[in-house]
Amino acid sequence: MRDFARDTSALALNTATLGHNLDGHGMGWPVERVIDACAERGFGGIVFWRREIAARAQEIGDRVRAAGMRVDGLCRTPYLTGREAGTEAEVRASIDMAAGLGAPVLTIVTGGTEPGTLGLEPSLDRLAERVAAHADYAAGQGVALALEPLNPMFGGNRTVLFTLRDALEVCDRIGAPNLGVAVDVYHVWWDRTLAATLQEARGRVLGYHLCDWLEDTAHMLLDRGMMGDGVADLKALRAAVEGAGYTGPCEVEVFSKHWWQRDPAEVLDVIVERFRTVC
Repeated sequence: MRDFARDTSALALNTATLGHNLDGHGMGWPVERVIDACAERGFGGIVFWRREIAARAQEIGDRVRAAGMRVDGLCRTPYLTGREAGTEAEVRASIDMAAGLGAPVLTIVTGGTEPGTLGLEPSLDRLAERVAAHADYAAGQGVALALEPLNPMFGGNRTVLFTLRDALEVCDRIGAPNLGVAVDVYHVWWDRTLAATLQEARGRVLGYHLCDWLEDTAHMLLDRGMMGDGVADLKALRAAVEGAGYTGPCEVEVFSKHWWQRDPAEVLDVIVERFRTVC
């Protein structure tokens, strides 16, 4: 395993950790201030949400690189399945935004089950169809697509992928070289088959997302734990991910009303300390 005690170059901030992915949350720091604060603390990269970028993709990407950091990814495509699925044009626009930022990876959260269907198979068919339709275009833009399985409690309205195995089966079905998976602690910490499945994911892990699962989680979306505050075995999870050949960034993504109420500078300081000691 990599030693992070004195090296934070692999540390990346997902700006959701400061509340930037939802209206009315967080302290409202502008993108420029977030970039500067991360650079000052030795972060290696940043992952943005589309709502922050608008028409400024190249400008913001250039700002990150000028600060000596990477743009490690973009969250996310519109949903591809379910009642809230985006249009083909909206999905392509998210790929264009990632390319404009210089983000190598665009995350896919699938969306829920297809209207009027039962079970998962019709929705998985639709997901594979839509991902396949966009994979070639994304490859031409230099963007990889990462399917992110979610904790089963998000089934129905947010995802049709619940385990890493589910995501890999879709990857295998499509066979696109720029298609892989994202592994998020919040969504996979409970899966005792994860380490074995990761061996089959070698070369296809495109992202590793850090947070924790609180023992008494109060809200399934907005009560993630900061690393070290919960029950996930973070060292074992990273060992399994890196054992599958992953050497990329470790992206801190904490959706939490509790942390969004705190001074962003304090939150960033805590992230650095926890990254060095418990991750």
